[in-house]
Amino acid sequence: IVRALTLLEAGQCVALPTETVYGLAADATNELALEKIFTAKGRPKNHPLIVHLASAKQLEQWACDIPNAAYKLAKAFWPGPLTLLLKKAPDVNNVVTGGLTTIGLRVPSHPLFLNVLEQFGKGLAAPSANRYKQLSPTSAEQVINGLNGRIDAVLEGGICEHGLESTIIDLVSETPRVLRAGPITTKQLEQVLGFPVATPESHIEVVPGNVKAHYQPNTPVKMMTEKEILALVDCEEVPNMHVIMHSQALSQTLTCSLKLAQLTLLPNNAKEYGKALYGTLYRIDKLGTQLIVVQLPPTKEEWRAVNDRLSRAAC
Repeated sequence: IVRALTLLEAGQCVALPTETVYGLAADATNELALEKIFTAKGRPKNHPLIVHLASAKQLEQWACDIPNAAYKLAKAFWPGPLTLLLKKAPDVNNVVTGGLTTIGLRVPSHPLFLNVLEQFGKGLAAPSANRYKQLSPTSAEQVINGLNGRIDAVLEGGICEHGLESTIIDLVSETPRVLRAGPITTKQLEQVLGFPVATPESHIEVVPGNVKAHYQPNTPVKMMTEKEILALVDCEEVPNMHVIMHSQALSQTLTCSLKLAQLTLLPNNAKEYGKALYGTLYRIDKLGTQLIVVQLPPTKEEWRAVNDRLSRAAC
Protein backbone atom coordinates (compact mmCIF):
# COMPACT_ATOMS: atom_id res chain seq x y z
CA ILE A 1 0.00 0.00 0.00
CA VAL A 2 2.84 2.40 0.83
CA ARG A 3 4.47 1.67 -2.54
CA ALA A 4 1.15 2.14 -4.36
CA LEU A 5 0.59 5.49 -2.62
CA THR A 6 4.10 6.65 -3.49
CA LEU A 7 3.52 5.89 -7.18
CA LEU A 8 0.06 7.49 -7.24
CA GLU A 9 1.33 10.64 -5.54
CA ALA A 10 4.07 10.82 -8.17
CA GLY A 11 1.43 10.83 -10.92
CA GLN A 12 1.83 7.20 -12.00
CA CYS A 13 -0.76 4.51 -12.78
CA VAL A 14 -1.32 1.59 -10.41
CA ALA A 15 -3.79 -1.27 -10.91
CA LEU A 16 -5.86 -1.69 -7.74
CA PRO A 17 -8.33 -4.43 -6.80
CA THR A 18 -11.99 -3.55 -6.42
CA GLU A 19 -14.93 -5.77 -5.55
CA THR A 20 -15.98 -5.61 -9.23
CA VAL A 21 -12.83 -5.85 -11.40
CA TYR A 22 -9.27 -4.53 -11.10
CA GLY A 23 -9.13 -0.80 -11.84
CA LEU A 24 -6.28 1.21 -13.38
CA ALA A 25 -5.98 4.03 -10.88
CA ALA A 26 -4.47 7.49 -11.17
CA ASP A 27 -4.89 10.82 -9.38
CA ALA A 28 -8.20 12.21 -10.66
CA THR A 29 -6.97 15.78 -10.07
CA ASN A 30 -3.75 15.34 -12.08
CA GLU A 31 -4.25 15.82 -15.82
CA LEU A 32 -0.92 14.25 -16.77
CA ALA A 33 -1.66 11.19 -14.62
CA LEU A 34 -5.09 10.85 -16.25
CA GLU A 35 -3.50 11.01 -19.70
CA LYS A 36 -1.40 7.98 -18.74
CA ILE A 37 -4.56 5.93 -18.15
CA PHE A 38 -5.80 6.62 -21.69
CA THR A 39 -2.37 5.83 -23.13
CA ALA A 40 -1.93 2.57 -21.22
CA LYS A 41 -5.40 1.31 -22.16
CA GLY A 42 -5.49 2.69 -25.69
CA ARG A 43 -8.81 4.23 -24.65
CA PRO A 44 -10.44 7.11 -26.60
CA LYS A 45 -10.19 10.37 -24.66
CA ASN A 46 -13.88 11.13 -25.05
CA HIS A 47 -14.71 8.12 -22.86
CA PRO A 48 -15.24 9.31 -19.26
CA LEU A 49 -13.53 7.74 -16.27
CA ILE A 50 -15.29 6.76 -13.05
CA VAL A 51 -13.85 8.55 -10.01
CA HIS A 52 -13.53 6.49 -6.83
CA LEU A 53 -13.93 8.18 -3.45
CA ALA A 54 -13.14 7.21 0.12
CA SER A 55 -16.65 8.08 1.34
CA ALA A 56 -19.91 9.78 0.37
CA LYS A 57 -18.72 12.84 2.30
CA GLN A 58 -16.58 13.71 -0.75
CA LEU A 59 -19.53 13.86 -3.15
CA GLU A 60 -19.79 17.66 -3.03
CA GLN A 61 -16.14 18.00 -4.11
CA TRP A 62 -16.92 16.31 -7.43
CA ALA A 63 -20.60 16.91 -8.17
CA CYS A 64 -23.14 19.72 -7.95
CA ASP A 65 -26.95 19.93 -7.88
CA ILE A 66 -26.91 16.55 -6.16
CA PRO A 67 -30.44 15.11 -5.83
CA ASN A 68 -31.68 13.50 -2.62
CA ALA A 69 -31.84 10.19 -4.51
CA ALA A 70 -28.03 10.17 -4.68
CA TYR A 71 -27.69 10.34 -0.92
CA LYS A 72 -30.30 7.61 -0.45
CA LEU A 73 -28.48 5.27 -2.83
CA ALA A 74 -25.08 6.10 -1.36
CA LYS A 75 -26.33 5.29 2.12
CA ALA A 76 -27.80 1.97 0.93
CA PHE A 77 -25.07 0.72 -1.41
CA TRP A 78 -21.77 2.46 -0.62
CA PRO A 79 -19.18 1.16 -0.22
CA GLY A 80 -20.21 -1.12 -3.08
CA PRO A 81 -20.63 -1.75 -6.82
CA LEU A 82 -22.87 1.23 -7.70
CA THR A 83 -21.76 4.24 -9.76
CA LEU A 84 -23.84 7.44 -9.57
CA LEU A 85 -23.91 9.64 -12.69
CA LEU A 86 -24.25 13.25 -11.54
CA LYS A 87 -23.60 16.80 -12.75
CA LYS A 88 -19.90 17.50 -12.39
CA ALA A 89 -18.66 20.28 -10.14
CA PRO A 90 -17.41 23.34 -12.08
CA ASP A 91 -13.74 22.85 -11.18
CA VAL A 92 -13.54 19.14 -12.13
CA ASN A 93 -11.00 18.50 -14.90
CA ASN A 94 -12.64 17.83 -18.29
CA VAL A 95 -10.14 15.04 -18.97
CA VAL A 96 -11.68 12.82 -16.30
CA THR A 97 -15.22 13.38 -17.65
CA GLY A 98 -14.33 12.96 -21.33
CA GLY A 99 -15.44 16.56 -21.91
CA LEU A 100 -18.96 15.85 -20.60
CA THR A 101 -20.89 17.85 -18.02
CA THR A 102 -21.56 14.70 -15.98
CA ILE A 103 -19.33 12.55 -13.78
CA GLY A 104 -19.50 8.98 -12.53
CA LEU A 105 -18.71 8.51 -8.83
CA ARG A 106 -18.54 5.54 -6.50
CA VAL A 107 -17.06 4.30 -3.23
CA PRO A 108 -15.54 0.82 -3.71
CA SER A 109 -15.79 -1.79 -0.97
CA HIS A 110 -12.51 -3.66 -1.49
CA PRO A 111 -10.51 -3.04 1.73
CA LEU A 112 -7.21 -2.47 -0.08
CA PHE A 113 -8.63 0.12 -2.46
CA LEU A 114 -10.46 1.84 0.40
CA ASN A 115 -7.26 1.93 2.43
CA VAL A 116 -5.42 3.57 -0.47
CA LEU A 117 -8.23 6.10 -0.97
CA GLU A 118 -8.37 7.03 2.70
CA GLN A 119 -4.64 7.66 2.85
CA PHE A 120 -4.46 9.33 -0.57
CA GLY A 121 -7.11 11.87 0.39
CA LYS A 122 -8.20 12.62 -3.17
CA GLY A 123 -10.32 10.89 -5.79
CA LEU A 124 -8.82 8.17 -7.98
CA ALA A 125 -9.97 7.68 -11.54
CA ALA A 126 -9.97 3.94 -12.21
CA PRO A 127 -11.41 2.31 -15.33
CA SER A 128 -10.90 -1.44 -15.70
CA ALA A 129 -7.19 -2.36 -15.87
CA ASN A 130 -7.18 -3.82 -19.37
CA ARG A 131 -6.55 -2.75 -22.96
CA TYR A 132 -9.56 -1.00 -24.49
CA LYS A 133 -12.41 -3.39 -25.44
CA GLN A 134 -10.60 -6.44 -24.07
CA LEU A 135 -11.56 -8.62 -21.11
CA SER A 136 -11.79 -6.86 -17.77
CA PRO A 137 -9.35 -8.42 -15.26
CA THR A 138 -10.54 -10.10 -12.09
CA SER A 139 -7.07 -11.11 -10.90
CA ALA A 140 -3.61 -9.54 -10.78
CA GLU A 141 -2.40 -12.17 -13.25
CA GLN A 142 -4.87 -10.93 -15.85
CA VAL A 143 -3.75 -7.33 -15.33
CA ILE A 144 -0.11 -8.26 -15.86
CA ASN A 145 -0.98 -10.34 -18.92
CA GLY A 146 -2.68 -7.36 -20.56
CA LEU A 147 -0.76 -4.31 -19.33
CA ASN A 148 2.76 -5.51 -18.46
CA GLY A 149 5.21 -2.78 -19.43
CA ARG A 150 2.44 -0.21 -19.83
CA ILE A 151 1.79 0.59 -16.14
CA ASP A 152 3.90 0.92 -13.01
CA ALA A 153 2.49 -1.66 -10.59
CA VAL A 154 -0.35 -3.94 -9.56
CA LEU A 155 -1.53 -4.18 -5.97
CA GLU A 156 -2.35 -7.86 -5.42
CA GLY A 157 -5.80 -8.23 -3.92
CA GLY A 158 -6.97 -11.70 -4.86
CA ILE A 159 -9.94 -12.61 -7.06
CA CYS A 160 -12.63 -9.93 -7.32
CA GLU A 161 -15.84 -10.59 -5.38
CA HIS A 162 -18.35 -9.77 -8.13
CA GLY A 163 -16.32 -10.12 -11.32
CA LEU A 164 -18.53 -7.71 -13.31
CA GLU A 165 -18.33 -3.92 -13.51
CA SER A 166 -20.46 -1.69 -11.29
CA THR A 167 -24.06 -0.75 -12.02
CA ILE A 168 -24.29 2.81 -13.41
CA ILE A 169 -27.43 4.81 -12.61
CA ASP A 170 -28.11 8.16 -14.27
CA LEU A 171 -29.42 10.66 -11.73
CA VAL A 172 -29.17 13.66 -14.06
CA SER A 173 -32.13 12.78 -16.29
CA GLU A 174 -35.68 13.48 -15.10
CA THR A 175 -36.25 9.76 -14.59
CA PRO A 176 -33.34 7.73 -13.12
CA ARG A 177 -32.00 5.23 -15.65
CA VAL A 178 -29.69 2.23 -15.39
CA LEU A 179 -27.07 2.92 -18.07
CA ARG A 180 -24.98 -0.16 -17.30
CA ALA A 181 -26.30 -3.29 -15.65
CA GLY A 182 -24.20 -4.61 -12.79
CA PRO A 183 -24.28 -6.35 -9.41
CA ILE A 184 -26.90 -3.94 -8.02
CA THR A 185 -30.19 -4.75 -9.77
CA THR A 186 -32.92 -2.34 -10.85
CA LYS A 187 -35.26 -3.92 -8.29
CA GLN A 188 -32.81 -3.15 -5.49
CA LEU A 189 -32.51 0.47 -6.65
CA GLU A 190 -36.29 0.88 -6.82
CA GLN A 191 -36.73 -0.56 -3.33
CA VAL A 192 -34.45 2.15 -1.91
CA LEU A 193 -35.77 5.04 -4.00
CA GLY A 194 -39.45 4.14 -3.73
CA PHE A 195 -40.19 4.88 -7.39
CA PRO A 196 -39.52 3.26 -10.80
CA VAL A 197 -36.10 3.26 -12.43
CA ALA A 198 -35.89 3.02 -16.21
CA THR A 199 -33.84 0.24 -17.82
CA PRO A 200 -33.42 1.14 -21.51
CA GLU A 201 -32.35 -1.74 -23.74
CA SER A 202 -29.99 0.67 -25.48
CA HIS A 203 -29.00 4.32 -25.15
CA ILE A 204 -26.56 6.81 -26.64
CA GLU A 205 -25.09 8.12 -23.41
CA VAL A 206 -21.28 7.98 -23.30
CA VAL A 207 -20.58 5.91 -20.20
CA PRO A 208 -18.01 3.18 -19.52
CA GLY A 209 -18.86 -0.06 -21.32
CA ASN A 210 -21.44 1.40 -23.71
CA VAL A 211 -19.85 0.35 -26.98
CA LYS A 212 -21.21 -2.48 -29.11
CA ALA A 213 -18.06 -4.62 -29.02
CA HIS A 214 -16.47 -4.81 -25.56
CA TYR A 215 -15.20 -7.21 -22.88
CA GLN A 216 -13.74 -9.40 -25.62
CA PRO A 217 -11.23 -12.26 -25.45
CA ASN A 218 -8.99 -12.82 -28.47
CA THR A 219 -10.92 -15.99 -29.37
CA PRO A 220 -14.27 -15.35 -31.13
CA VAL A 221 -17.33 -15.82 -28.93
CA LYS A 222 -20.70 -17.05 -30.17
CA MET A 223 -23.93 -17.22 -28.17
CA MET A 224 -26.15 -20.23 -28.85
CA THR A 225 -29.22 -21.96 -27.46
CA GLU A 226 -28.95 -25.47 -26.05
CA LYS A 227 -30.62 -26.83 -29.21
CA GLU A 228 -28.14 -25.00 -31.46
CA ILE A 229 -25.17 -26.29 -29.47
CA LEU A 230 -26.36 -29.89 -29.73
CA ALA A 231 -26.91 -29.49 -33.47
CA LEU A 232 -23.41 -28.09 -33.87
CA VAL A 233 -21.87 -30.96 -31.93
CA ASP A 234 -23.80 -33.46 -34.06
CA CYS A 235 -22.20 -32.10 -37.24
CA GLU A 236 -19.74 -34.37 -39.00
CA GLU A 237 -16.94 -31.83 -38.57
CA VAL A 238 -16.99 -30.29 -35.13
CA PRO A 239 -14.85 -27.11 -34.99
CA ASN A 240 -12.06 -26.73 -32.45
CA MET A 241 -14.26 -25.07 -29.85
CA HIS A 242 -14.87 -24.76 -26.14
CA VAL A 243 -18.42 -24.73 -24.77
CA ILE A 244 -19.39 -22.70 -21.69
CA MET A 245 -22.76 -23.64 -20.21
CA HIS A 246 -24.88 -23.27 -17.08
CA SER A 247 -27.16 -26.27 -17.68
CA GLN A 248 -26.23 -29.46 -15.83
CA ALA A 249 -28.29 -31.50 -18.31
CA LEU A 250 -26.46 -30.03 -21.30
CA SER A 251 -23.14 -30.66 -19.59
CA GLN A 252 -24.00 -34.32 -19.04
CA THR A 253 -25.12 -34.73 -22.66
CA LEU A 254 -21.97 -33.13 -24.07
CA THR A 255 -19.70 -35.03 -21.68
CA CYS A 256 -21.05 -38.29 -23.19
CA SER A 257 -20.15 -37.08 -26.68
CA LEU A 258 -16.92 -38.51 -28.09
CA LYS A 259 -16.54 -35.50 -30.37
CA LEU A 260 -16.26 -32.74 -27.79
CA ALA A 261 -14.00 -32.67 -24.74
CA GLN A 262 -13.57 -28.93 -24.12
CA LEU A 263 -16.36 -28.03 -21.72
CA THR A 264 -16.83 -25.64 -18.81
CA LEU A 265 -19.90 -25.74 -16.57
CA LEU A 266 -20.49 -22.46 -14.72
CA PRO A 267 -22.91 -22.08 -11.78
CA ASN A 268 -26.60 -21.77 -12.63
CA ASN A 269 -26.67 -18.73 -10.37
CA ALA A 270 -26.30 -15.21 -11.76
CA LYS A 271 -23.97 -13.87 -9.06
CA GLU A 272 -21.59 -16.84 -9.10
CA TYR A 273 -21.72 -17.06 -12.90
CA GLY A 274 -20.81 -13.39 -13.19
CA LYS A 275 -17.94 -13.77 -10.75
CA ALA A 276 -16.45 -16.59 -12.81
CA LEU A 277 -17.17 -15.28 -16.32
CA TYR A 278 -14.14 -13.11 -17.15
CA GLY A 279 -11.69 -15.49 -15.50
CA THR A 280 -13.17 -18.39 -17.47
CA LEU A 281 -12.94 -16.54 -20.79
CA TYR A 282 -9.35 -15.57 -19.94
CA ARG A 283 -8.41 -19.19 -19.18
CA ILE A 284 -10.03 -20.56 -22.34
CA ASP A 285 -8.44 -17.82 -24.43
CA LYS A 286 -5.02 -19.27 -23.58
CA LEU A 287 -5.92 -22.78 -24.78
CA GLY A 288 -5.73 -22.03 -28.51
CA THR A 289 -9.28 -23.01 -29.44
CA GLN A 290 -10.85 -21.44 -32.54
CA LEU A 291 -14.24 -20.64 -31.06
CA ILE A 292 -15.86 -20.13 -27.65
CA VAL A 293 -19.53 -21.14 -27.67
CA VAL A 294 -21.62 -19.83 -24.76
CA GLN A 295 -25.02 -21.24 -23.89
CA LEU A 296 -27.49 -18.36 -23.74
CA PRO A 297 -28.05 -17.50 -20.07
CA PRO A 298 -31.54 -17.02 -18.57
CA THR A 299 -33.21 -13.66 -19.26
CA LYS A 300 -34.34 -12.91 -15.70
CA GLU A 301 -33.51 -9.52 -14.15
CA GLU A 302 -30.65 -10.87 -12.05
CA TRP A 303 -28.94 -12.14 -15.24
CA ARG A 304 -29.11 -8.76 -17.00
CA ALA A 305 -25.47 -7.81 -16.35
CA VAL A 306 -24.21 -11.22 -17.51
CA ASN A 307 -26.25 -11.01 -20.72
CA ASP A 308 -25.05 -7.46 -21.35
CA ARG A 309 -21.36 -8.43 -21.09
CA LEU A 310 -21.75 -11.56 -23.20
CA SER A 311 -23.70 -9.74 -25.92
CA ARG A 312 -20.79 -7.30 -26.31
CA ALA A 313 -18.15 -10.03 -26.09
CA ALA A 314 -19.87 -11.91 -28.92
CA CYS A 315 -20.00 -8.94 -31.33
